[in-house]
Amino acid sequence: MYDDKELKEYRDLLTPPDHFEEGFDWKTVVGAVFIGFLMMPGSMYLQLVIGSGIGPAARWVTIILFAEIARRAHTSLKQQEIFILYYMAGAALASPFQGLLWNQYLVQSDAAKMLGLTEFIPSWVAPAASSDSMAQRTFFHRDWLIPILLLVGSQIIQRVDRFGLGYALYRITSDVERLPFPMAPVGALGTMALAETEEEKKSGWKWRVFSIGGVIGLLFGSIYVLLPVVSGLIFTEPIGLIPIPWIELTRHTEEVLPAVATGLQLDLGLVFIGMVLPFWAVVGGLAGLIITVVLNPILWKQGILHRWHQGMATVDTVFANNFDFYMSFGIGLGLAIGVIGVWTVLRSFGKNSAGRGGLQALFNPPPGRGDINFWLSITIYIVSTLSYVGLCILLVPNFPWIFFIGYGFIYTPIISYITARMEGIAGQFVSLPLVREASFIAGAKYFGYQGIEIWYAPIPIHNYGEATVGFREIELTGTSLRGIIKAELVVFPVVMISSLLFSQFIWRLAPIPSSSYPYAQELWHLQALNTLLMQTSTLEGNSLFFQALNSSYVLSGLGLGLFMYMILSILGLPVLLIYGVVRGLGQSTPHGIILEMAGALLGRYYFHKRYGSMWRQYAPVLLAGFSCGMGLTGMFAMGFALILKSLSYMAY
Repeated sequence: MYDDKELKEYRDLLTPPDHFEEGFDWKTVVGAVFIGFLMMPGSMYLQLVIGSGIGPAARWVTIILFAEIARRAHTSLKQQEIFILYYMAGAALASPFQGLLWNQYLVQSDAAKMLGLTEFIPSWVAPAASSDSMAQRTFFHRDWLIPILLLVGSQIIQRVDRFGLGYALYRITSDVERLPFPMAPVGALGTMALAETEEEKKSGWKWRVFSIGGVIGLLFGSIYVLLPVVSGLIFTEPIGLIPIPWIELTRHTEEVLPAVATGLQLDLGLVFIGMVLPFWAVVGGLAGLIITVVLNPILWKQGILHRWHQGMATVDTVFANNFDFYMSFGIGLGLAIGVIGVWTVLRSFGKNSAGRGGLQALFNPPPGRGDINFWLSITIYIVSTLSYVGLCILLVPNFPWIFFIGYGFIYTPIISYITARMEGIAGQFVSLPLVREASFIAGAKYFGYQGIEIWYAPIPIHNYGEATVGFREIELTGTSLRGIIKAELVVFPVVMISSLLFSQFIWRLAPIPSSSYPYAQELWHLQALNTLLMQTSTLEGNSLFFQALNSSYVLSGLGLGLFMYMILSILGLPVLLIYGVVRGLGQSTPHGIILEMAGALLGRYYFHKRYGSMWRQYAPVLLAGFSCGMGLTGMFAMGFALILKSLSYMAY
């Protein structure tokens, strides 16, 4: 995996610069306010209407607007200023109080009622369904005070925590071990496209490619987002030329393909994503989907997928299949990925040792990069983890506290380092499935814990390895870490205030989920069923989770994953196939893999042949432009919706 040819192309896209700048000034302060009060509501609204896939568009919309304002003011944005805006927009996209919209739904959901969990959801997550705040659809009620205060406190710890173990691992894997981080250039190239000067724009390619993607995004967004939203405000029924989130075909194919969720997601953005993702990972996803299509009818005839019946649509089909087979099988595949990751890390220690920077690089970072002291980052990690432990003991006093210590100081450092090395070597995230869940179940079984509060507690079980890629992107764009820290201090209060205000405003416009928010209406029920099913495992009695968990299916998934890895290694095929197959078998987005594959084929067999190795750089910039165009149309649609719907509350 370390010498994979495709990954080598990715890691050679960019090299770290010699000069670093903070990029933080009055422009970025204005940008923080703009993001919080103009971009965030649009992002939140679009996530409820068409799904989270549009989220990155908010970043590009912010950057493109500020770049144009700067140009008209006869100035320009530096590369570092653009990245700071990009970074702050990403922080705003988290929309922390949007989680409260999910919590209010969860406590009132049919899934919670069906599983008998409504009374067990703690009041510090959301008030009871009988609360006046639910009928009034408002967060400005005393019943929401504790959930809001708890969210603010955990967000403060999380922001500080970012510069703890994640940063320390970045220094170890990037400075000491000199790992290549092949996927980091993909994230950095998009922001760099907008940092070209006027002269570079005339002779360079980045702005031209970005503009092409932007125009395509504007045209497609006008049909996919703008038309149904605006027509729904004017007429009694919206006009949708392209169904959101997908074309439902399951009921039409159930005779030929029983227990198979069929459909097609016609989001053009999936084509561009397929062009950017590693080709063999996308091929693996298609292979996983094909395996599912062939396997499900067989499993149904054998009586394994016995909960499926004719008349079920995609959401019910996927949930029934997960309950009967794929949850257990997916756990086994996840364990195989974890074992492969650990094995890859252990094997990599003996390779490329000559290229390492030595321990002196840990305490002598490159000048100007704005690094914080290594031991300070370790101290931040210890203090933040102890804060999490204290919160958990306060919220769930009857759960054994020794588990919290084990999460924070044993499991988290180990899995974070494994993931950091996998991200540095192969651009892949490593996760050992059900470690958190298994510990909760063990607490219930061996220590007498009963309840579901532990599932909502901010337990210190994190994987900081993924954060190393973000720090690598900061380095590749020539941005000083001091600028990032200043951006965090400015954007945090803006994000917290605006997120609460607009969560309240969007909730007051219409119940969530409802027909006004089609994506949430279509998928939140499935997400609630999957979430709450797991939580039944710590309640007394015959848990539905244990009914769904089958050890033989887990072992079969583990065996298949390891067998596939062995075969691919022997044949010299790309190991990224395994990660793709796991994604395809997961059934999370079965209808989107087709268009991703179309994009991967276009990129590899047409554009790559036409433009050569430069296509690797064109693709992420093209995707950035498309996301920007989609974001502009989405913001325009959101403006129409929020203004016209809010007028209906006025007396006149």
